[in-house]
Amino acid sequence: MARIKGGLNAKKRHNRVLKLAKGYYGARSKQYRIAKQSVMRALASSFAGRKQKKRDFRKLWIVRINAAARMNGLSYSRFMFGLKLAGIEMNRKILADLAVNDAEGFASLAELAKAKLA
Repeated sequence: MARIKGGLNAKKRHNRVLKLAKGYYGARSKQYRIAKQSVMRALASSFAGRKQKKRDFRKLWIVRINAAARMNGLSYSRFMFGLKLAGIEMNRKILADLAVNDAEGFASLAELAKAKLA
């Protein structure tokens, strides 16, 4: 049986990593060993970033709901508790969209929450 050398496969693997490192500065895009480290870190950061994005959006929605609720005389927590008592199940994304784009609709929800709290 003939001996098979691994040069072709190694070259493919190196090129795959270097392609991912395209656009990096200096040796990070030219030398395999350094490029591999940079790509591994970048992929780990992108995974973490996808999780972080969800947290960031939730924070943004809460800030928007709080601002709109305070314009209607309620705090965020009192507004959300009032909606829960009223049996209104809307997620924060929809509530934040209402707060920004439909102030009258949000005001009616705030009035419902106030009525249930009183």
